[in-house]
Amino acid sequence: MTEVLLKTPLHAVHVEQGAKMVPFAGYDMPVQYPLGVKKEHLHTRDAAGLFDVSHMGQLRLKGDNAAATLEALVPVDIIDLPNGNQRYAFFTNEQGGIMDDLMVANLGDHLFVVVNAACKEQDIAHLQANLLEGVELEVIEDRALLALQGPKAVDVLATLNPAVKDMVFMDVARLELLGVECIVSRSGYTGEDGFEISVPNAQAAALANTLTDSDLVEWIGLGARDSLRLECGLCLYGHDLDTTTTPVEASLLWGISKIRRADGQRAGGFPGADIILEQIATKDVKRKRVGLVGQTKAPVREGCKLFDANDVEVGIVTSGTAGPNAGKPVSMAYVRSDLMAVGTEIFAEVRGKKLPMTVEKMPFVPQRYYRG
Repeated sequence: MTEVLLKTPLHAVHVEQGAKMVPFAGYDMPVQYPLGVKKEHLHTRDAAGLFDVSHMGQLRLKGDNAAATLEALVPVDIIDLPNGNQRYAFFTNEQGGIMDDLMVANLGDHLFVVVNAACKEQDIAHLQANLLEGVELEVIEDRALLALQGPKAVDVLATLNPAVKDMVFMDVARLELLGVECIVSRSGYTGEDGFEISVPNAQAAALANTLTDSDLVEWIGLGARDSLRLECGLCLYGHDLDTTTTPVEASLLWGISKIRRADGQRAGGFPGADIILEQIATKDVKRKRVGLVGQTKAPVREGCKLFDANDVEVGIVTSGTAGPNAGKPVSMAYVRSDLMAVGTEIFAEVRGKKLPMTVEKMPFVPQRYYRG
């Protein structure tokens, strides 16, 4: 039987723009436009790219205990999240594994939460089952989500509302764009400066068309979104993160708030805390997420097995790309923890050949978030 795919409010726009559409997380999504994946990638780094990310789940948590509800499910400080700011977080399970990663914004009267498309039904059920008294979860169905990314993004968006110039990385605000109230955060998934914009469905096409009317902006598909995030060392859930991988193994210690660690005032109290805090304390994990750079020109893709110099299997690649801006093949992988040191040589099996790769610090290209 053919899967019936969902469509975002911008589906007709993508078809009109000549996008190649593919199934992704239950949606019919643009993987690339006539410009092509590599040129889309480079254009985003040089100017500005517009991404339709309306397949993501948008949620509201309301009530006096909204922050406490969420903080009990993530190893992140939500209670002290300032009004007008957002944070990266992840749901953990009782084994310390990552159920999904998400963005949480404090809009004053509620928390605005964005979760991954493939996990949103699970995440909604998880939240519903753990709501504290007086907390209401609202699934937002009437808003699209756009991401405008790249060094020229601020110049383009400022023509619609100059207030965006005053925002810095991880700020969030309700702002009027084309006469309609949008939720705008200065953040994104490319490593570049940029914005994510939650806009009512009825105005989504008008906003998208206005943005792409600028010579600085091109539509960008899932293909370039993947290579952009990988070059900047950002994980993709279901590939680099999953329920069997802890934040410590995933090299995401920066995502665990100090106040939630063993010596913090509100330490623990999230699923799998004992396991995760023990791993932080002992540094005892069998595998770690690392960056790998190819010594040949051949891209090393997800699923390639990794070997040491003695031909012993030591890990697996979880993401890989040609690295258009890095200028060399780059990959993310999980390797045996004794091989995670920068400069270590590891061999990837590609079509029966063992290709040399080197462990390198991520990101592979500099992140350029605007911090003021």
